[in-house]
Amino acid sequence: MTNVVQLSFPSRARSEADRLAALTASFAEDRRLGDDVFWLKENAELLNILECTGTQPDEQALAVHQEFYNGIEKRLSFFPQYYRFLLSICLDLEDLGIGGDKGARLVDWAADQGLARAELSDLQRAEARRLMLRRGRDPLPEDGGLTDRLHGFISRSATFAMPNKKAAYELTHTIFYLTEYGRKSLDFGLEAEKSLTFAGTLAYLDQNADLLAEICVAMRYANVMPPAIWDDWLTTHTASFVIAADDCATPSHDDYHEFLVCNWSRSMAGDRAFARPVSFGPLSFHAAPRRSAPLRQMSQAMLDLDSSRSGDWGRMRGYVAEMLNDDAMLVLQEAEAACADFDAFFAGFARTGLPMPMPLQRLA
Repeated sequence: MTNVVQLSFPSRARSEADRLAALTASFAEDRRLGDDVFWLKENAELLNILECTGTQPDEQALAVHQEFYNGIEKRLSFFPQYYRFLLSICLDLEDLGIGGDKGARLVDWAADQGLARAELSDLQRAEARRLMLRRGRDPLPEDGGLTDRLHGFISRSATFAMPNKKAAYELTHTIFYLTEYGRKSLDFGLEAEKSLTFAGTLAYLDQNADLLAEICVAMRYANVMPPAIWDDWLTTHTASFVIAADDCATPSHDDYHEFLVCNWSRSMAGDRAFARPVSFGPLSFHAAPRRSAPLRQMSQAMLDLDSSRSGDWGRMRGYVAEMLNDDAMLVLQEAEAACADFDAFFAGFARTGLPMPMPLQRLA
């Protein structure tokens, strides 16, 4: 890309300052082009995690974004559809210390243009509100019910006992925005805690570290302690990432988001984030293969049983266990141990209490 400052670095980054500089440089310069929406997404995610964890990159880490920051108002005026990414990058760069005060003026411009009113989902409206309130402007002052609707969503725990990754990610982001990434202490209540526990149990049964890491972060923001089994697995999983460099890097086919959120979750657990030495230059991030996960087989078993299935885990456990190999069974046992009320989770997972929308049509 052409809109970054080229710097000379040592070949291997071992100090924290150099590691952060290597990461920011790789994301800014070596993975995608600066006018690609995926460049905006990746860099917004990295900078957001650095900012909300209180990580302090130094001048060399931020310098790769200086030219982008210098021209960000031009991009915002031409790409208003990406205003949330652009505002997020701008505000995080300023709060991380790049120097400048464009954010307040860009927020006022975006609010005056009514960009948040073009959003179709409450989650996107909540993100827009959270971003602009960082500079003191509510883009949706007329929408007094938004917060109540978000609380209603996260308190419907039945939603999160059934496999639905989109809903689970929306649960975590709702808590991120409502708590202002942990800056505001809120009591979400027992149903919201149950929602997080159910969503995390599904993520663990699927061995989905990306989703589970976000859930653990959201739990801590909601003043809920994640189960030790989840934390221990994420610690091991985060340490197992392979970081490919230079000609071996394949940034268009990697697990960068999982790498970022796993490190975020470890930082929230009190560990050091981004502690691995990395090279300056192109990088890609590759998760270790997942263990055998029982979630799909459990779901298929319940579907195949039709009216014979039960929401009673005590009755169904043996039936499910017969279908699993040893590794998948171990994951199931760990998920049971981590969930304080696995019976209630399974009752929702089995979906036995829902009436048929219409009678099944039998073939003659």
